[in-house]
Amino acid sequence: MTATPVGMRCPECSRQKTKVHTAASIHGDPRLSYTLIAINVIAFLAMSAGGGGLDGRGGSVWVNGALFGPSVADGDWWRIISAGFLHAGLLHLAFNMYFLYFLGTMLEPVIGKLRFAAIYFVSMLGGSLGALVVSPGAVTVGASGAVFGMMGAAILALRARGIDPWQSGLGITLVLNLGITFLIPGISIGGHIGGLMAGGVVGYLMFEVADRRRLAIQPILAACVVLGILLAISCVVVAGTTRI
Repeated sequence: MTATPVGMRCPECSRQKTKVHTAASIHGDPRLSYTLIAINVIAFLAMSAGGGGLDGRGGSVWVNGALFGPSVADGDWWRIISAGFLHAGLLHLAFNMYFLYFLGTMLEPVIGKLRFAAIYFVSMLGGSLGALVVSPGAVTVGASGAVFGMMGAAILALRARGIDPWQSGLGITLVLNLGITFLIPGISIGGHIGGLMAGGVVGYLMFEVADRRRLAIQPILAACVVLGILLAISCVVVAGTTRI
């Protein structure tokens, strides 16, 4: 018998090399997460170059892309998406990109790009709807809605796999961020809560329904697309009530 890192094995077996499969080797690197981070950074640079300066505010990109209820009501429907890629300053961008990197590198290699994209964009639309419901007359930007949705979905993914979210640190991270949301002025409460709720719904469908019951993922992804469309329509309808 020969001593190996995995115990005693016969000489023939010890010479065999067993390929180790990781999450990255199954679903690939978190390239979508890196792409989303790059888009956010490029959008911020465009805001600065377009007259917004280091805080990005006031330039042409900000004026035409930020979420603002009356503008959405007047036909600027793209704002419910574009606002999720704009940020009010370097610190705002840095915080959101840190969490996007942290959650993206944790989730995407495990669940794959399609499910990750569904969580991200449905959460973003949920954040836009929440912001329009709570503060339709305010100008709102940031990927926070998508990030909160990813946190909610990640917690459900951990629970579905038998991992305590509190032991992982993700539970307390969510609680702390919710506390910041309600305690610090100027933060979009509706955007954060809306994104968290939308991400929670998608996460429940994917991990509590599909994974636990071993259902095909295609119907769940289709349901997420329908949910995203409904959220987008709701954004337009809610914004219509803000028309002056």
